[in-house]
Amino acid sequence: MHDRTTPEARLAALAAHLKAHRLDVDLTGRGLLVHDPHSGTTSDPVTCRSRADDAGTLWFFTVPGRPLAPADRVTDAVTSLKAHLSARASS
Repeated sequence: MHDRTTPEARLAALAAHLKAHRLDVDLTGRGLLVHDPHSGTTSDPVTCRSRADDAGTLWFFTVPGRPLAPADRVTDAVTSLKAHLSARASS
């Protein structure tokens, strides 16, 4: 049985939600890459790891270390990633 609370399972759940928003995703060894086919922008890899200042709760992070959202709040992570992609597209 696959544990839904592992970082890998959380990234897979995030990938599924992002696909539903018509974003392209690629789950690699470095993390989850998100590409917006409409703007042509790609995110930094997204990882899932525990956050020390939140009692070790799993969070989604960009590779530079910017926290996106707790891993159990996938909708918030999608919103953060879409804002991240939008900001990249306009810069």
